[in-house]
Amino acid sequence: MTRLNNHNLGKLTDDVAKSNYVAKPQYDRKTLTPGIVHIGVGGFHRAHQAMYLDALMNQGEALDWGIVGVGVMPGDKRMQQALAAQDYLYTLVVKHPDGQYEPRVIGSMVNYLFAPEETEAVIEQMADPAIRIVSLTVTEGGYNFHPVSGEFDLDNPQVRADLANPTQPTTSFGLVVEALARRRTRGIAPFTVMSCDNIQGNGDVAKRMFGAYAQARDAELGAWVASEVAFPNAMVDRITPVTSPTDIDELSQRFGVEDAWPVVCEPFTQWVLEDHFPLGRPAFDKVGVQVVEDVEPYELMKLRLLNASHQALTYFGYLAGYRYAHEVCQDPLFVDFLLGYMREEGTPTLAPVPGVDLETYRLTLIERFANPQIKDTLARLCAESSDRIPKWLVPVIRQQLAQGGEIERSAAVVASWARYAEGVDEQGQSIEIVDRLKAPLMAIAAENRQRPTAFIENRELFGDLIDSTRFVEAYLAALSSLHERGARATLEGLASSKGTV
Repeated sequence: MTRLNNHNLGKLTDDVAKSNYVAKPQYDRKTLTPGIVHIGVGGFHRAHQAMYLDALMNQGEALDWGIVGVGVMPGDKRMQQALAAQDYLYTLVVKHPDGQYEPRVIGSMVNYLFAPEETEAVIEQMADPAIRIVSLTVTEGGYNFHPVSGEFDLDNPQVRADLANPTQPTTSFGLVVEALARRRTRGIAPFTVMSCDNIQGNGDVAKRMFGAYAQARDAELGAWVASEVAFPNAMVDRITPVTSPTDIDELSQRFGVEDAWPVVCEPFTQWVLEDHFPLGRPAFDKVGVQVVEDVEPYELMKLRLLNASHQALTYFGYLAGYRYAHEVCQDPLFVDFLLGYMREEGTPTLAPVPGVDLETYRLTLIERFANPQIKDTLARLCAESSDRIPKWLVPVIRQQLAQGGEIERSAAVVASWARYAEGVDEQGQSIEIVDRLKAPLMAIAAENRQRPTAFIENRELFGDLIDSTRFVEAYLAALSSLHERGARATLEGLASSKGTV
């Protein structure tokens, strides 16, 4: 058994013909210097951005772009401790549908700071002139904006506390803006803020949110952030389930690597990036990143087809008794529903996507979802729905209503969320709801049978959809069917009404 750290890298098998071969960094990690600070070191960052950078370093480039991870949430302490004990190395395991595992040690991270205990160190790291990019994977909910109005929430207690004591912040907004303020005072050009989260116009959103915080802190600082700081847009894609104890055991048993927190992912990966980096960037285009002038077509394709389809499969699937995404996508009834949503509701809201055949993309999504090796849990996909449905699916409904398109499947997805939020599946088993709005959502969902429109009357999440007769009728039909007939029968009814069965 080889415990993962710098000293033991040489003990990993070099013979690619052997079954326990593990790829490892081909560069001297002692030569790496920091160039990027990344806030929110989860599985996705480690399977995506850090992986691309490691690939570039393996070509002998970008050795001055090492990543310093930053954890802001209390739960990040465990990740920081696990990675520090491994010299910030970790194993990325690509799981192919045929059962092939492809392990690779990633070495692009050079440090990890836990902000609640190292606030000053985090700020000074970002204020260092060597740092030219601060990147983010803080989840859809981490941008602190209203789901309907899009305005920054200045009433957030943590934000208020940071504004009252800006040199000792606790939020990503406070940390980043304090670092920018110090760079401004010291005459150091600002770093680029690069969002890697699943939000439409993620760079534009980040600019508005960080700018709003800076403006609330100091008007001159806010104006400087708005005019001088770059916030490129990006589309990111790789299915990365939560690491399970089984993943850790499999890595140990099959490859002899002792890794406290490996990452598993699918083979597919995509990153489309707007080229807007005043202080430079790694040559990501040399390792497969699509660097473009306009990210929006790719971004909307991914959000409205992949992300919204995840929502389309997850509540129906869970209610029907499935617990993994691949189980759902090996069921022809569910596949028919997903393709129907993508072809007839999601795709009509998209502009042409340069270089992409959308039918091929749709079918590839089904293949990816059906990968039995990934074991992506429906519970993960159901989490934080209040941050996801308004950003990924509601815009599809709005646009389809405006152009007279089909909405029945999208309305049914919203109904399936409302039914799921009742907290009990069709087998009578309790559902653990994971959502920042868990209590109010469950309270509203409890009224579903007595007042069927209760859930969609929530204008904080759905805006004025309650005023659309077409949407309300489609939603009520689906919710009634879910209550009376169940998830499978509801999908069968939709398929029959569309002439697909």
